[in-house]
Amino acid sequence: MRALLVAIALLTSTACTSVSTVRLQPETVHAGQGLRPIAGIQANATSFYLLFLPIAGEVSLDKVVNKMLVVTAKTMGADKVSNLSFDMTPDGGIWALRKLLGWRSAQASGIAVQVTAIPADPGADDGPEPTPGRP
Repeated sequence: MRALLVAIALLTSTACTSVSTVRLQPETVHAGQGLRPIAGIQANATSFYLLFLPIAGEVSLDKVVNKMLVVTAKTMGADKVSNLSFDMTPDGGIWALRKLLGWRSAQASGIAVQVTAIPADPGADDGPEPTPGRP
């Protein structure tokens, strides 16, 4: 019984969420036309399971993307997150057996950017650009 309580205590203490950030230099990282990169952000969440019951909360993409990654980007002064990437351990099919004694994890990452004014096209009044290969 004592060993079971120790195992549960260890699992409970290791369930976690984390957000990692790194400042980016706008002159060394290209985020796209009209976007100024501020930081690279990665959010992770892990929940451990014992007999199909989550210990220390459920893991979801909503949590890592919207409540962790986007909130961190907005806190750093970003307008948007570009190059968004995310992944989560499935919970259906054979993956459901991991809930017997295992874990689920979710991860999201992206670049926090500020939207800058796009430079005006000096030839905007000249009409459409010629199509390559056509006179």
